[in-house]
Amino acid sequence: MTRKQPFKNHRFPAVVILCAVRMYLRYPLSYQDTSDLPAERGVLVDRSTVYRWIRKFGRQIANGIERRRQWVGLNWHVDETYIRVGGKWRYL
Repeated sequence: MTRKQPFKNHRFPAVVILCAVRMYLRYPLSYQDTSDLPAERGVLVDRSTVYRWIRKFGRQIANGIERRRQWVGLNWHVDETYIRVGGKWRYL
């Protein structure tokens, strides 16, 4: 986050906002599903509020996650030489 207090003047604490935005970015959830997660823990959040949080903080959080992510590489190798075709194992 670029500002010192990006969550100032928000009704919900920063922990709730960060949790909702991270869940939306990490998993294929809708805004309704994302608002249901805090509701299960007693924090009622409307889906339009989650939408505004994602529009405001989503890009900054996604950039921070990508910077810390470790890239393994583009190449991968397969050790197995047998595959299942039509229910039977076949040698490649």
